[in-house]
Amino acid sequence: MSAAMLLEARGIHAWYGSSHVVDGVDLAIARGETVGLLGRNGMGKTTLIRALLGFVAGRSGSVAIAGEDLSRAAPHELARRGVAYVPEGRGIFPNLTVHENLVATARGSKWTLDRVFSVFPQLRERQRNYGNQLSGGEQQMLAIGRALMTQPDLVILDEATEGLAPRVVDEVWRVIAEIRAAGVATLIVDRDYRRVGENASRLVVLRKGRVALEGDAKSLLAGSGLAALLGV
Repeated sequence: MSAAMLLEARGIHAWYGSSHVVDGVDLAIARGETVGLLGRNGMGKTTLIRALLGFVAGRSGSVAIAGEDLSRAAPHELARRGVAYVPEGRGIFPNLTVHENLVATARGSKWTLDRVFSVFPQLRERQRNYGNQLSGGEQQMLAIGRALMTQPDLVILDEATEGLAPRVVDEVWRVIAEIRAAGVATLIVDRDYRRVGENASRLVVLRKGRVALEGDAKSLLAGSGLAALLGV
């Protein structure tokens, strides 16, 4: 394992019951790098993420954060090592206020409450509202803001724009750009492969649980192989 890489995973296999969903995937993310993880529905993207984070019981392979072997670590241990996860479906606390959701995960001083509110002005205005009183877009912003309050070195975003109105989608991508500019590494899963490619330095494409294509984002966007794999 190399300390030069922030996240380094080797030979990741994951099963759900008897189904072999992820089949020997290697994935590496450097500090400050943005990587797009693409693939059609059912190709193993979310399962791979959950396997990396220790949420999948049936898995094998190695996972290291900054050179430290965390292959057997529980999800909360990876969180303590600077990995923040914004899951598909957001996963906020509906019965806590915006303010309570944010401070519940607060740690350190780089991403403060004021800094998060400066990135998400809507959350400042809604900070006394409960999570279940927010729109879908506001809930997504809260989920990302909560992740930033953990002072992450890596943020993993799984379908961050799913089901959102176009105006809100643009806002989420603006925030992703701010996260990148702040030097935080990101792993992005999203159905809009062009937006992912425009915001990532490198793309990894899964097909049937294996890496089918990987390379420089601009080069892959310019070619025909990416669209063919994604069926678009």
